[in-house]
Amino acid sequence: MTRRPTRITRRRLLWGGTTALAAGGAALAGVELEVLPGKASLYHHLGHDGADGVAPDVAPGRLDFASFRSRARGRDVGWALARPPGPTATTALPVVVALHGRGQSHTSAFRRDRLALDRFLADAVARGVPPFAIASIDGDETYWHDRADGDRAQAMVLDELLPRLAEAGLDTGRIGFVGWSMGGFGALHLGSVLGPDRVAAVAALSPALWHDYDDTAPGAYDDAADFERVTVMGRQRELDGIAVRVDCGKGDPFYATSRDYVEGFADPPAGGFQLGDHDSGYWRRMAPRVLAFLGGALAS
Repeated sequence: MTRRPTRITRRRLLWGGTTALAAGGAALAGVELEVLPGKASLYHHLGHDGADGVAPDVAPGRLDFASFRSRARGRDVGWALARPPGPTATTALPVVVALHGRGQSHTSAFRRDRLALDRFLADAVARGVPPFAIASIDGDETYWHDRADGDRAQAMVLDELLPRLAEAGLDTGRIGFVGWSMGGFGALHLGSVLGPDRVAAVAALSPALWHDYDDTAPGAYDDAADFERVTVMGRQRELDGIAVRVDCGKGDPFYATSRDYVEGFADPPAGGFQLGDHDSGYWRRMAPRVLAFLGGALAS
């Protein structure tokens, strides 16, 4: 059994003293002693994170933006759909739903200064990865599950976005999820909700994971009962039959809990732990491998 390191929880540590995360909008509440406050930023400035990933200099495929009134969330939400270039753009492509980090939006998946997934997708398909589409949608700071205040991001994705993707001509019979930070948790959570009959693959980048509710970022969960209801820690078997990939930088404040999560699988998931911080530069660096993983799983 893996021994968990001693933690200083949010209830014992003033929030202002914890590490400020550079990108992704995710805030860390629990501080693992082996991932000290400020370590991620220190590693970044010392160059210990590895080079930032750079969006490939290729022409992306078709990228459409739209919005609709979400009954599940009680507000207008934006969403976007990227297809690879070439003749596959009009076929019934499989689709991956991209879930953004805290404080981001549906545009973050495709902005060149964020993840630029439309460009990475075009490059991946040109290199032989089976083609697929990528859709994103606004989740604000919901942590991609239904909340007590009536803001139901989970229902929005499953009951509103997926039917729209089918109407757009995409194959939603078996889908994929990819997410980073808050969205990394969301990808693991929604993958377990739908199960292997509907989900072919899940890829989580730097997932925002905590062992205990007392460690969590303010607002991530309604209360301890909400945390226990949706946590993915200790529930790895719920992803049986789904191809899973987890990546996290060793300078990331979520490194320790991500490592513990990976160790909880009977069969280790794909991915691993590399030099990296909790930022878009790391996520872009991992994007080619992640998209190749998703494309292969959707085509199998």
